[in-house]
Amino acid sequence: MKEILVETSARHIHLNEEQFKVLFGEDAKLEVRGMLSQPGQFVSTSRLDIVGPKRTLANVSILGPFRKDAQVEISATDARSIGVPIVIRESGDIKGSAPVKLVGPKGEIELAEGCIVAKRHIHMTPADAEEFGVTNGQIVKLEVNTDGRSLIFGDVVVRVRADFALACHIDTDESNAAGCAGTVYGKLIK
Repeated sequence: MKEILVETSARHIHLNEEQFKVLFGEDAKLEVRGMLSQPGQFVSTSRLDIVGPKRTLANVSILGPFRKDAQVEISATDARSIGVPIVIRESGDIKGSAPVKLVGPKGEIELAEGCIVAKRHIHMTPADAEEFGVTNGQIVKLEVNTDGRSLIFGDVVVRVRADFALACHIDTDESNAAGCAGTVYGKLIK
């Protein structure tokens, strides 16, 4: 069975267009700095500060394109350091998640919810899912063999959509725990 690319998803922010204009000004544009592995997704040139009760995470990347709702994705270590609850969720499931403030060059926004620690997940096409014998929403394990820090991640959510590219996303805490550096691949375990 083929291996799955394991990518480290560092802290980042998703916004809708209206929120972006409040933070950066009416004439600002969400410009592409670089494309990501998922088709159509990109890291922008724009950055924001995430403000919690204890401290601020400065200069955090905004990913595009725009989304329906704001979502702030940080690690559990980040959540502890800024003083917000650790709310582990799948991307898009923000109801009742942690509040934070976003500060940009032209304004700021208080989010009553939207700050999460993203569940580790594998993006797959329907063809990939068929090859691996899994379904959308299924929980699997992923074995990552690295030099001196090999690890089996449990509770990995399979996310299947035609416009996805095969890749597993873990946050920086998880990546550090497994000693991930450079290009890393994992093996799916059902």
